[in-house]
Amino acid sequence: MQLERLSLSEWGDSLPDRGFEPFHAPEALDVLDDHVAGDLLLLGAFKGDRPVALLPIFEQTKSVGRALVSPPPGRSVSRLGPVLMPASPKRSKHEKLNREFAELVLEELDAEDSTTLLRMTGNTEFSDPRPYVWADYDVETLWTYRLDVGDQSPDSLLKDASKSLRREIGDARDLDVTVQREEDDLDGARSVYEETRKRYAEQGRTLSLSWDYVSDMVEAMLENDRARVYVARDAEGRFLTGITAMYSNDAAYFWQGGVRSIHEGVAINSLVHWNIVEDIAEDPPRDSVDTYDLLGANTERLCKYKAKFGSELTPYYRVETGGVKMAAAKKAYELVAR
Repeated sequence: MQLERLSLSEWGDSLPDRGFEPFHAPEALDVLDDHVAGDLLLLGAFKGDRPVALLPIFEQTKSVGRALVSPPPGRSVSRLGPVLMPASPKRSKHEKLNREFAELVLEELDAEDSTTLLRMTGNTEFSDPRPYVWADYDVETLWTYRLDVGDQSPDSLLKDASKSLRREIGDARDLDVTVQREEDDLDGARSVYEETRKRYAEQGRTLSLSWDYVSDMVEAMLENDRARVYVARDAEGRFLTGITAMYSNDAAYFWQGGVRSIHEGVAINSLVHWNIVEDIAEDPPRDSVDTYDLLGANTERLCKYKAKFGSELTPYYRVETGGVKMAAAKKAYELVAR
């Protein structure tokens, strides 16, 4: 196995058909590269001409040392990290690939240097972080909610949801409210962004994302069928609430919006979520999309609501340099949990 540094075009050609996040897509990485300080490194492992593993990582340097991060902080990218493509389904082959790729990456990046901080948060397909544990990195288990839509009908899926969610969706459907999919321009995405920013302000927080970044990302993903914006409007066409969703080849991902909105005494946010579920079942941007990743499972105040969809609680892993001496570096690179 040999490790190579790839161009963005080579990266796109090396991605598998499934098993990666929306932000592994070259168009997303290109936008991140424009908006993130430091250098984007695209690492690919090959056996002959066949790609077997990939890792996008951002290298940032400050006076305290060097940070290697995947994903970069503060860009609303929950997961990135390694993508493994074993040729064999055998567990032994998969573990060998995972172990050898980890060793190559750590060596190539000089990640064990005493002034270097490594942090990677993998996708849900990256299920074995043990090679990094054996290399003395800390591993944290995190969670997301994933609803497997598959070939089920929306009505069948709704039967498995909680009674309160079914009631919310039914009540919202009885109102003169429409949920529209807006894919032709950024007006809907801007409304979702402003709604999110306002909600942060109400909670005494500041949304770290600029509209320049959000608009660049949404536009790039829309152009490549990797984003959809869902907007709920009242009978006069006024914006009520909305969600911007991102798409991998496997799943739709809740990305922005979803602020709880009450219209005529009825919560309509669940109806917007359910429109995304219906589209996955009946009109996905790619035929291979069969899952809705709702995120939010690591935030206690969101869990009660997200669990109502009948989704599966699914783990993923964060790998990072440990030790007391890294505390200052994490703060310097704004990697401290917020």
